[in-house]
Amino acid sequence: MCETFAKALVAVHRPDRELPDVPVGWLLTIARNELIDSVRRGRVADETRRRLAMEPLELSDGDLADVEDAAADADVLERLAGVLPADQLEALAARVFDGRDYPEIAHELQTSESVVRKRVSRALAQLRAIREGAS
Repeated sequence: MCETFAKALVAVHRPDRELPDVPVGWLLTIARNELIDSVRRGRVADETRRRLAMEPLELSDGDLADVEDAAADADVLERLAGVLPADQLEALAARVFDGRDYPEIAHELQTSESVVRKRVSRALAQLRAIREGAS
């Protein structure tokens, strides 16, 4: 987990790096890739963490399960990004994936609660239509 944030910290300060529209998906993808690489190597990577002089972080089995769940969410977010408009995806991710309430999301997005509700509603309707079309 520490290596994930260390890599993200390095990446955001690169002048040629464009930040993604959905940063949580980007972070979760980094975490998933780090987890896969560490399993392949049989050890946790720590090069970036050491370069930034960050302390190691001990992960429990529960923490690892949380990372795996988050990686699955990242896959879903990546697929949704190809289908939904950015404003709907942002509202849906905040409400469904992050479990945040509408007033908090509205405050962050500097819009009304009803606009956020409408974006989430439209995103869910579009996803239902896609799912029904695939059946």
